[in-house]
Amino acid sequence: MTISIYLAHLNPVTKAHVEIINELKNESQVRVLPVIFMKNGKELNSRSFPFSYELRKKMLKAVFGDSITVEPNYAFYAPFAKYMPPMLSPYSWKIKEQILDGIKGDYFTYTGDKAEGFVLKLYGLNPKVGKRKETSASSVKQKMFDSAMGKDTDWENYVEPKIVQIIHENWDVVKRFASAEDLTYRVLGMKFPSTGFW
Repeated sequence: MTISIYLAHLNPVTKAHVEIINELKNESQVRVLPVIFMKNGKELNSRSFPFSYELRKKMLKAVFGDSITVEPNYAFYAPFAKYMPPMLSPYSWKIKEQILDGIKGDYFTYTGDKAEGFVLKLYGLNPKVGKRKETSASSVKQKMFDSAMGKDTDWENYVEPKIVQIIHENWDVVKRFASAEDLTYRVLGMKFPSTGFW
């Protein structure tokens, strides 16, 4: 069976993500790779990337169980500048090796972003560009932060109930980053933590 590789931030896993994965499950075996940023052997989390890989994996498994595979292969290691410029840096090709590790046979990578689809095509990752969903994880995350700061928001409407429960169990993470400065670099459409970039 064809394998679909879904590369995503998933901070947090929203109903839109769940909808995409369900669509992919209808035509393929789904492998989800949440992006991870590592420095000195530890995962970097920030306002843009508040939830750890393990928490995001827990969110996915709460909804999908063993019907999908969740892998930590989409990992960048500080200093992140070494992955630049894409295509020319040998480290940027290392990411392709990690993504495809253990995959034999037919596969495609899913994205809802045309620019990202173009980059994936340059790397020979067989992109399939889907229609971008209305609700973005960034807007849901902002609603969560606003809620942690005492505002009345409807963030729970955009997240599956099982995931809402996981987020409430880890509400200290949301509170920790709610008022934090967003220390993020955006390079060619990709977001990186500024800590560990150079």
